[in-house]
Amino acid sequence: MRKKIFAVLLVFILSALLFAGCGSGQAEPGPVPVKGKIILSTTTSTEDSGLLSYILPVFTGETGWEVDTVAVGTGAALQMGRDGQADVLLVHARADEIKFVGEGYAERRYDVMYNDFIILGPQGGAISHNGDVAATFQTIAGESLPFVSRGDDSGTHKKELSIWQALGIDPESNANYISVGQGMGATIGVAVEMDAYTLSDRATWLTYSNKGNLEVVCEKDEELLNYYGVIPVSASVNESINTEGGQAFADWIISKQAQDLIGTFGVEEFGEPLFTPNA
Repeated sequence: MRKKIFAVLLVFILSALLFAGCGSGQAEPGPVPVKGKIILSTTTSTEDSGLLSYILPVFTGETGWEVDTVAVGTGAALQMGRDGQADVLLVHARADEIKFVGEGYAERRYDVMYNDFIILGPQGGAISHNGDVAATFQTIAGESLPFVSRGDDSGTHKKELSIWQALGIDPESNANYISVGQGMGATIGVAVEMDAYTLSDRATWLTYSNKGNLEVVCEKDEELLNYYGVIPVSASVNESINTEGGQAFADWIISKQAQDLIGTFGVEEFGEPLFTPNA
């Protein structure tokens, strides 16, 4: 009887010790204490697509840096960097980004991800689905089809202008060319109302709810690839620049974990990622 009681007590004690050990050694780490705040100036596409709300809480939880986001066109985001009004930039106009670094506003630009641009137009319109962006733009200009431009010096606007320029076409010679000076979502909204053509990034289009009579009429041309880069702003621009936090964001977004997060964003809802990581 004594042996039985002793055995039961021994099992109880060992179980208690094991439970205590698991409780202390296997506890999930909590979020890192808040270190401070950084200002991220980025494009409307990363904001409107929902990517930032998907990844930024993870960044803050892992690093302790909170993020204030300013979503504007790429041109405006780069200007914020020049003016010392942002600590780090996430933008998509590679040539302008390289120029920004060359001018001394940053020490380095890092590749982050890419998606692609698409041309939207009315279903059953003059342009059938195709993969030739040059032919599509030539038809829009040649037939004076209504086209809505962002007109806001964003990465998307810069891409549109570069296509017109490569074709030797002045888009404003088209009486039905409209520049709205708005973000991507608002520009799509105008195109929906007018049954017009427009250039959009794919992520914003997929997440845009009121598609009206519009559909993708041109896609998959190599000219339509859309690359994003991250740039920590240099302290030489302004003494108030948070270089530690800005670099922390750049290091984190090109890390394997963040790249994996980017690669899964949108898959569950759309069956494909909205951005492809390429750090």
